[in-house]
Amino acid sequence: MNRPTPGPFHAARNGPQPGPRPGNLRAAEVRCAVCGTTSRQTRFRAMPPESAPDLDLRPGEPLRSTMASWLQQCPHCGYVAPEIAHAHPAAVEAVGTAPFRALIADTSHPPLSRRFLAYAYVLEETGALHAAAEATLQAAWAADDARKPDLARAWRGDAVALWRAGPPLDAEQTIRVVDALRRAEAFEDAGTTAEQLAASHPPDAVAGVIALEQRLIALEDSGRHTVASALPPPSRRPHVSHGSIARRGATPGGGLWDRLRGLFRRKR
Repeated sequence: MNRPTPGPFHAARNGPQPGPRPGNLRAAEVRCAVCGTTSRQTRFRAMPPESAPDLDLRPGEPLRSTMASWLQQCPHCGYVAPEIAHAHPAAVEAVGTAPFRALIADTSHPPLSRRFLAYAYVLEETGALHAAAEATLQAAWAADDARKPDLARAWRGDAVALWRAGPPLDAEQTIRVVDALRRAEAFEDAGTTAEQLAASHPPDAVAGVIALEQRLIALEDSGRHTVASALPPPSRRPHVSHGSIARRGATPGGGLWDRLRGLFRRKR
């Protein structure tokens, strides 16, 4: 069966979701759906992030630092998933292939990145291309943390290729493509994609974010920036109040960027 992408994102969507509370994870014996081996695994548990996400929607702290808890991995066959007790039929075949075995054995890549790339490979083999893009982007986040900028740039490019190979992207997802291209230093492609999105007359919140992306692209700035830097501060609060996303909480329904705009501009 298909399972959601771990961490702050659903598999094929891009809205932030709760993540685990550090030190509040439960371990249990889990039977791998691929090879049948039983191993002790921790289960991902929910808590909201406290600070603003990056423009690619990597969550703020404390959720940001919990990536090692987002996936389980079977110690016998190497199968990786949010819950290894479940597996799509195509995933069972993917785990037995030579490319998968080579991927999990590649010691030139950070261990956490390898785990996300292995999950991305499984997802791609099942046809879940947008989910595979999410997992590949998460591998890039792990490379950022491991101070491997060349790998992070390459995997952001791979994530963009997977997004574009899947179903048509909406405006929110396209912003993440633009940010991935900018962070990968593919400035020409990023600029063209941003210009096309801006010309489509997106909602105001999306337009504000894409305008920031266009300024950063013009400066050839490939660094990390947060959503807070793209949206105006509340009318009665200084800009630092942009960090209070989780405390105010988003309501269901509507576009993610519209909800973020409401969170940042609401009067207290």
